[in-house]
Amino acid sequence: MSEAAHGKTAWRDTILAGLANYIDAGSIVAGSVALALWQEHYHLSPGFLGLLGAFGPNAIGAGVGALVGGILCDRLGRKTIYQWDMLIYAAGMALLVFAVAPWMIVAGFLIVGLAVGADIPASWSLIAEGAPDGARARHSGMAQVLWYLGPVVVLLMSLALTGLGELGARIVFAHLLVIAIALAFLRSRMAESVRWKEAQASGEQRPPISSLFKGKHLGSILGLVGMYGFWNLWAGTNGFFFPYILRTVGAATQAQAVGIQALSFAIGMASIGLVFMQLADRVNQRTLFAISAAVQVVGMGLLAVFPLTIPVALLYVFLLQFGGGFGAQSFFQLWSAEMFPTMLRSTAQGVCFAIVRVSLGVFSFFVPLLTATGFTTLAVILTGFLIVSGVIGFVWAPRNEGKSLEQLEAERHDGF
Repeated sequence: MSEAAHGKTAWRDTILAGLANYIDAGSIVAGSVALALWQEHYHLSPGFLGLLGAFGPNAIGAGVGALVGGILCDRLGRKTIYQWDMLIYAAGMALLVFAVAPWMIVAGFLIVGLAVGADIPASWSLIAEGAPDGARARHSGMAQVLWYLGPVVVLLMSLALTGLGELGARIVFAHLLVIAIALAFLRSRMAESVRWKEAQASGEQRPPISSLFKGKHLGSILGLVGMYGFWNLWAGTNGFFFPYILRTVGAATQAQAVGIQALSFAIGMASIGLVFMQLADRVNQRTLFAISAAVQVVGMGLLAVFPLTIPVALLYVFLLQFGGGFGAQSFFQLWSAEMFPTMLRSTAQGVCFAIVRVSLGVFSFFVPLLTATGFTTLAVILTGFLIVSGVIGFVWAPRNEGKSLEQLEAERHDGF
């Protein structure tokens, strides 16, 4: 295969694998829209809604799916997992499309969460292993662009279909169902990861999972979980701010609210494309991460220090989304694939992702208590989360730019 053909195949595979991010984020936003409608129709209690949120694609369900899926992915192959779990996802999504009772909603959310979680380590491993050595960040960034695209499409669809009520929510779910079925078909035609096949054929014994909790691997897990975990606590709680900001600065209509949210995701996509994808393969990644963290801390700090006015709100939205585009989430996907050997790569990603998502699920039960402390106090707490994430990431951040996966694995081998 020529170099041009290989590059084209790598981008095709990156997009097909990266659509897991689109489905992940799209499922979360679609679920939040539908829950409000279902609460009214089925008279669901706040506690019931809290459990759905905790065990769905946003938190514990995805975490458990990532843990199990990551282990199976290293044992059975990337293709086996990322192809078949789309069919499982489709089954869960079908329950949500045709839900006529609360039990179908519960089952659908749980299945969707588990399937989304299982797809993440498989897809992220495939992207890292298939990308050219000097373009891993560029390919990882494309997957993050798709993560931001999911909420934009779902928000705009939800706005357009508002007048249809529950039927509109079902149509939004149906579009995710169609994508999942199409992905299962398209992924069936993809090749298995060459690096995974070579590792299997080498005859080398797969290291035990317990080795992830020793030496350099343990340091990587702690660094990744600390950096991304505190950032994700901010992200998971930050949903409280958008409705408050929109009410306070006078965005009274639903169209205005959706428009501002869609714009915020568009800013994030631009940041990924113009900064992360262009620079992360070539510049000092620790410095790039530090700049991102500082930008987000300043943005969040605005709400903790200044009265909430339109200029402050707009600057907050811009700084948080622009800084986030080349920050914790993008680097978490990239570094979690780079810091572990092929035979444990997906398992390690699943472990890290599970810890972060399960922690968010547990933390979500305490969010109402935090929001009750008042807007300014919560802004201070969330600024603290971003500071901790930034410090951990800066202190731990590796210098992997320009190195092959084999070179990174050889450099770390002497730690065991």
